[in-house]
Amino acid sequence: MDVDKVAFTGSTEVGHLIQQAAGKSNLKKVTLELGGKSPNIILSDADLDHAVEESHTALFFNQGQCCCAGSRTYVQESIYDRFVEQSVERAKLRTVGDPFDSKNEQGPQVDEEQFNKILGYISSGKKEGAKLLCGGGVAADRGFFIQPTVFGDVKDDMIIAREEIFGPVMQILKFKTMEEVIERANDSVYGLAAAVFTNDINKANYVSQGLRAGTIWINCYDVFGAQAPFGGYKASGNGRELGEYGLEAYTEVKTVTVKVLQKNS
Repeated sequence: MDVDKVAFTGSTEVGHLIQQAAGKSNLKKVTLELGGKSPNIILSDADLDHAVEESHTALFFNQGQCCCAGSRTYVQESIYDRFVEQSVERAKLRTVGDPFDSKNEQGPQVDEEQFNKILGYISSGKKEGAKLLCGGGVAADRGFFIQPTVFGDVKDDMIIAREEIFGPVMQILKFKTMEEVIERANDSVYGLAAAVFTNDINKANYVSQGLRAGTIWINCYDVFGAQAPFGGYKASGNGRELGEYGLEAYTEVKTVTVKVLQKNS
């Protein structure tokens, strides 16, 4: 009861519990930065090499343990095969090992529970018919290391395309038109982040305006600034961190009305 404000970053499931507890106590303010299944959209006119590298980082950063990871990679059909080929080559070059060795790009998952959960999602992807293009297994004989994994031919209704994996598992999906990919990208309970790769600023604006996500990057990923508010739509949370909007949850507005008995003007 003595706490007036809670800010939480974590899973959507725990976010529900926190908001319920706040309602049952003193109706304290709550801001939530929760899970995501962020669409990363690659249009056919994008700089392919740049898009492949940025998409790789968008997914595999921090062993895939990133709430805003670009975990649904939508690629326009005319460049799909080339994008997939280059993404697989890049994933195979990713070095996994001791995170204190600067030569390694990827360390272990946070704990055994998450390690087993990710392996379960990989198994699910294979069972549902996604094409395992590389990785898919354990990367070391000890510790919680998972091979950088890439799935192709992923469909929107597959578990790996709908649930947050929170691990080094890339899912690549094919699309035809911008209208189609906007609709598919929005067909998610989440809405934390998104990205669009294209050399046409009009296409970038068209797609970004149609996406229901709190942060949208154009031709980049995971770029943050203290002045830019960050937060989610839908089950990805409420409220914002950073920027002027980030201050609103920590302030309350007060109106003071004074009757002046004698005026001097």
